[in-house]
Amino acid sequence: MNEMSTPRLRGIDRIMPEMGAYGSEFAKTYANHAPMVLVALSNLGGSEERLYEFFNFYRDYKQLLPFVPPVAPVDASTWESCIGHREREADLRVFFTAEVARLGVKDALATYLPRLAPGVGASALHALMRLAYGLMRMDTTEIAASLAYWTATYLTMPQATGAPPVTDDPAEVLRRVAKIDALHGLPVQELLWHNMRQSGGVPEFAPVVDWLEIGPDTMPKLAAASLALFAGTMDFCALHAVTGMHWMRIVKPYCTPETLAVMERYFVQALAGVMGEMGFPRIPEAEELEEWRHIKTPDWAEIKAAAVASNDEHDLSLTFSASEEQKIYGDPLYTLVAARRVKLLPWPA
Repeated sequence: MNEMSTPRLRGIDRIMPEMGAYGSEFAKTYANHAPMVLVALSNLGGSEERLYEFFNFYRDYKQLLPFVPPVAPVDASTWESCIGHREREADLRVFFTAEVARLGVKDALATYLPRLAPGVGASALHALMRLAYGLMRMDTTEIAASLAYWTATYLTMPQATGAPPVTDDPAEVLRRVAKIDALHGLPVQELLWHNMRQSGGVPEFAPVVDWLEIGPDTMPKLAAASLALFAGTMDFCALHAVTGMHWMRIVKPYCTPETLAVMERYFVQALAGVMGEMGFPRIPEAEELEEWRHIKTPDWAEIKAAAVASNDEHDLSLTFSASEEQKIYGDPLYTLVAARRVKLLPWPA
């Protein structure tokens, strides 16, 4: 093929192969968002020049680290021994790269997600994020990297017992968590996943994982509860609930109903685990939410332009996820929270 007939790579396709050289985490196990938010930035309309400008800023500001070195080979009989061991991520990435190539994306996820689903809180949902963004582009390199990252950062929490559920409303689960006295007064840790783990160590928190009745409409209910929580607080933890439901929706077609149910159950548990970090906020009532839906907001073009100009990775993540979720659920609150996040509207309005 001559040079004239070679298709020119898009900006996102040009920059993404560079991401593998950098660690999935940097200081104190903060998640490296670059492989994901660059895709968000591209989808929001960021040019190739803007992609590189953002990444250069992010790399230097966060002081990204080189990817971890290998320790020892991993195979199908030993990969589970690496669960929760961050130092084995390089070995896991080699293993999952081979598995995705051997099985294909669909079968690789069908093989490994059932085991990983209870640890969906891995890196405070950022492994789920990386998988979802890999699937958006059907980027097998990123899909394999996400499975390695999920395994290495797997968050072990109290396990479901099959006890009868108490509600089918995720918001009610969160309200009930606020009534667990033993969770009040715990020190707030620096990282989200540390607070999840700390809550998981409280005996009175253990039953929470069984509280939600999982059914066919659990995902939209979870999305609505997450949006209500974020609209009422604009809290950093709640932001991850809104974006996390976008990621869950992208991953859903690759899950069996059983695996999806597990992920939904442990997603609620992970969110419940950071209610203390949020100060156990009140979730707005339906009447309040309906009033907020009538607040005049900028249009999506203006909101997306503000996000594209931002060097805050969470502005990009939230704006992209909110715009995508609104296409599915049609709730004007997605526009409202995105406009507030990028400072086009004050909080409170």
